[in-house]
Amino acid sequence: MSFARSLLRVKPAERLAIEGSHSELNRTLGLVPLVALSVGATLGTGIFVVLAEAAPAAGPAVVVSFVLAGLAALCSALSYAELAGSVPVSGSAYSYTYATLGEIIAWICGWCLLLEYGVSVAAVAVGWGGYLNEFLQGTIGVTIPEALAAPPGEGGVVNVPAAVVVLLATGVLLLGVRESAWATTVTTVLKIAVLVFFVAVAFTAFNSGNLTPFAPAGIAGISVGASAVFFSFIGFDAASTAGEEARNPKRDLPRAIILSLIIVTTIYVLVAFAAVAAVGAGALGESDASLATALRTVTGQDWPAVVLALGAVIAIASVVLTVLYGQTRILVAMSRDGLVPRMLSRVNRRSVPARNTALVGILVALLAAVVPLNQLAEATSIGTLVAFGLVNIGVVVLRRTRPELPRSFRTPLMPFVPLLGLALCAYLITGLDAVTWLTFAIWTAIGLVVYFGYGRRKSQLNRAAE
Repeated sequence: MSFARSLLRVKPAERLAIEGSHSELNRTLGLVPLVALSVGATLGTGIFVVLAEAAPAAGPAVVVSFVLAGLAALCSALSYAELAGSVPVSGSAYSYTYATLGEIIAWICGWCLLLEYGVSVAAVAVGWGGYLNEFLQGTIGVTIPEALAAPPGEGGVVNVPAAVVVLLATGVLLLGVRESAWATTVTTVLKIAVLVFFVAVAFTAFNSGNLTPFAPAGIAGISVGASAVFFSFIGFDAASTAGEEARNPKRDLPRAIILSLIIVTTIYVLVAFAAVAAVGAGALGESDASLATALRTVTGQDWPAVVLALGAVIAIASVVLTVLYGQTRILVAMSRDGLVPRMLSRVNRRSVPARNTALVGILVALLAAVVPLNQLAEATSIGTLVAFGLVNIGVVVLRRTRPELPRSFRTPLMPFVPLLGLALCAYLITGLDAVTWLTFAIWTAIGLVVYFGYGRRKSQLNRAAE
């Protein structure tokens, strides 16, 4: 086999499924925990953190930005759902790409997922400190000094709260998947309740004047906003990383992916509309805790903002927990394939990949402590968009190359839905700035060095062919 063809060698879907069925991870998750996992990994990120970044750029049309990003996510979610029902393993888009497009593309996808998951955890953790300070100020009248609550470049020296929440989430994950799922379900219900509370209060101050001009920067502003808030939708694929811990993955993974995206998009649009109508898009960009500040402005009282801030503290912590979980499970799949060190797939007596989890937690905590939010969010968006684009291509390829493969869910309107998802991902990528592209290019180059220096030599598929 030629060198070029060996790079594009696929790992058969049946082999992936067999390896997943013999996993040392425990199958304990039903549909409700899987939906909670996906909603928990998604809901909170965009509304509590990124809305403040996107609203000033898009104006009131930030609502349209959420719809556009949600449409792109839906097309990709339908592709994810088909592949999750066909290849129910922990590797998410990485494993799907391995089964359809070949090893080198799978590596690039996996490398993008490391950027997507790892950096998004850090980004969300950075936003946690702002709401923690809002809660502390409203309850005991003190705040964490800015030097210890913000990263360099944003008025601080080191973001201690961001590092702390990542390490706390790491500790919960080390307890076991059952305990993590329980914590995720409880916190997901709490944050939905808090966001419903926000919408109810914000609508009491509805001001149609805050909705004009609706799109001050036109289509360009909406596109920039959509590119930024697309970061908010990355969690829906978290259920696909639980393929080896779901009790009935072929049935429940597709359902969890679709249900979670519908729930999250609906809440995002409602909250964004209520916030903009109540205080205006510009005001949302003036605070790291924009929704809490909006409630204080609307009511003239502190207690609603304190309730919202507490909800945000819980919500963002649950996002950190669930996305960190996804990151560790993708590394398990890559490690089992030999592309990263084998130690990262070994589990302890609790069926937890403990070394993997501890290593990821420490690295992400350090990243969250010293890197500004805006740089983290955009770096995550580009990694997400590339991974989603590859999944949309992969589902079309697998449908053509393996039409007989059992599928518990079939993407409708094939191949138009995946191709629309691919086109929307490409469109949203164009809204990211040059620095983000440079960061991504450097990250990809490093990934290729790692692959050719280590992964290709250690690849289980490559060794089996020798």
